[in-house]
Amino acid sequence: MLFSSWMFVGLFLPVTWCVYYALQARAGREVAFTWLFAASLFFYGWFKPVYLVIVLLSLAFNYAVGMTLSRRRMGRVKRRNLLIFGIAANLAALFYYKYTGLFFRTLNMAGGEYTVPDILLPLGISFFTFQKIAWLVDSYRRETEEPNFLHYGLFITFFPQLIAGPIVHHRDIIPQFMKRDAGRVQWNMVAAGFSLFIIGLFKKVCMADNMGEIADPIFAAVARGAAPDFFESWLGSVAYSLQIYFDFSGYSEMAIGIAAMFGIQLPLNFYAPYKSASITEFWRRWHITLSRFLRDYLYIPLGGNRRGSLRRYTNLLLTMLLGGLWHGANWTFLVWGGLHGIFLGIHHAWEKTGITLPRGLARAITLVAVICAWVFFRADSMETAQSMLRGMANMNGIALRNPSGGLGTALSHLGLNVAQTGSKLLQLSDRWLLFWAVFAVALFGPTAHDLMGRRLALDITGAAKGDKPSRYTWQPGFAWGAAVAVMGTVALLFLTRVNAFIYFQF
Repeated sequence: MLFSSWMFVGLFLPVTWCVYYALQARAGREVAFTWLFAASLFFYGWFKPVYLVIVLLSLAFNYAVGMTLSRRRMGRVKRRNLLIFGIAANLAALFYYKYTGLFFRTLNMAGGEYTVPDILLPLGISFFTFQKIAWLVDSYRRETEEPNFLHYGLFITFFPQLIAGPIVHHRDIIPQFMKRDAGRVQWNMVAAGFSLFIIGLFKKVCMADNMGEIADPIFAAVARGAAPDFFESWLGSVAYSLQIYFDFSGYSEMAIGIAAMFGIQLPLNFYAPYKSASITEFWRRWHITLSRFLRDYLYIPLGGNRRGSLRRYTNLLLTMLLGGLWHGANWTFLVWGGLHGIFLGIHHAWEKTGITLPRGLARAITLVAVICAWVFFRADSMETAQSMLRGMANMNGIALRNPSGGLGTALSHLGLNVAQTGSKLLQLSDRWLLFWAVFAVALFGPTAHDLMGRRLALDITGAAKGDKPSRYTWQPGFAWGAAVAVMGTVALLFLTRVNAFIYFQF
C-alpha cells in the first residue's frame, strides 16, 4: 500500500488511527499495540500477502536470537558465535531474494549459460534486514531492553517506517511507545504531523513525479541507443536528481508525519542534502539513518580512521561500495557507491591541505559530483550510464533547433560541436517553469524539519545543528491551515496517477 494512494489516505490511515486511540482509551495499551501490529502487517501484506510468512518467520527468529544474546549467563564465545550466525542468516536471506539474479547474470556475462531465477523481491527487505541486524548487535552488546514479542514486532513493523525507513533502533522507538502518556491523543502533534504528511505528499506527487516525467523518457531513449547531446543529458540527469530528492524527501516527511500522529518521533532521515558544501556533509544530510548504520556497524568495526590514512580510505571505499550494493542488485549501484567512496577519500585528503573554498563554490562542486554519480544510480546498465556521461561531457555535441543563431555561433566560437537538433529529447519537456521552481526549492528552500519547528523528528546525528529554524515555523492558525489545505487539494488531484516511491525497490 502506497502512502500516495486513495486507499491509504482515505481509509487505512484514518481507520488505523481512530481504532488505535479508541483501544488505548477503552481496552488498554497492549490491546492497542496488538491492533497497530496487525494493521502494520496488513499494510505490508497489501503488496503481496505471501511475504507476510517471511516477515513473521524472520521476526520470530531474530527475536529468539536477540533474547538469547542478551542473557548474561551465556558464555562470551557462544554469544559471539550466535551473533555471527544471526547476522549470517539475515544476510543469506537478503542475498537470496535480492542478489541471486545478479549472481547468475554475472556468471552468464563471464561465459556461463545459467537460467536466471525470477525471484520477486519482498518490499523493504533491505531496510528491515539492517534494522534486525542492528537489534542483534545491540543485544550482543547488552544495550537492549527485553521487550515481549509484541513490542519487538511493533518496533520492527511499525508501518510508517517499515518499507523505506528510516532505519530505527529499539532505543529510538520502544521507549516512546512505553511512555505513561503514550496512549493519550496529543492534538498539537496530530495537527503538525498531518501538516507534515501533506507537505510530503505534495512533494511526492507534484514535484518528484513531474521530474520523473522529464527524466524517464530521456533515460529510456538512451537505453534504446539514442546518443544524448549536452543539454539533453544534463536535463535528464538533473531532473532525476530532483526526482529522487523530492521522492525520498517526501516519503521521509510523510513517514515522520504519520508517526507523529501516533505520538511517535521517528529519526530525521533527510535534511536538505543539496545544500551541502562537501560530500561528507552530503552524507550527514542524505539518508541519515543509513549513514549512521554504515558508520556504527561497518565503518567503525573495520577500524574507521584509527589505523592510518590508507586504512581509513580503504574502509571508506569498502563501506560505500557495500552501501551502494545495498541499494540494488546491479553493478551500476556498486559503481555509484564506489564513486561516493572515492569522493569521500578526496574530501578527507583535501581537508589535510588546510585550503578552504568559498561555500558557494564548494556547494557547486559537491552538487555536480552528486549529479554525475546519480547517473549510475538511475541507469539500467553501464552502457546507458556511459552514454549519458558522454553527453554530459559534450562528447556528443550540442544540438540546437537553430544552430545558426546567436547562441549556436557563440558556442561554435568556443570550440564546441553544435549541430541541428537530432533526437529532440529536449522537446519532451514542457515543464520548464516547474523544473526551475523545483530546482530552486532544492537548493535554497527551507526544510520541512525547520518549517515544523523541529518538533516532530529526532535529530540523531546533529544534521540540523547550527542551522537556523525557518521564520515561517508551523503553528495552528489560518495561514498554515490555508496553505496545507491548498497543498492537500492539489496533491489529491494527482492521486489518480499512482507511482511507487523510488526507495520501495530497495
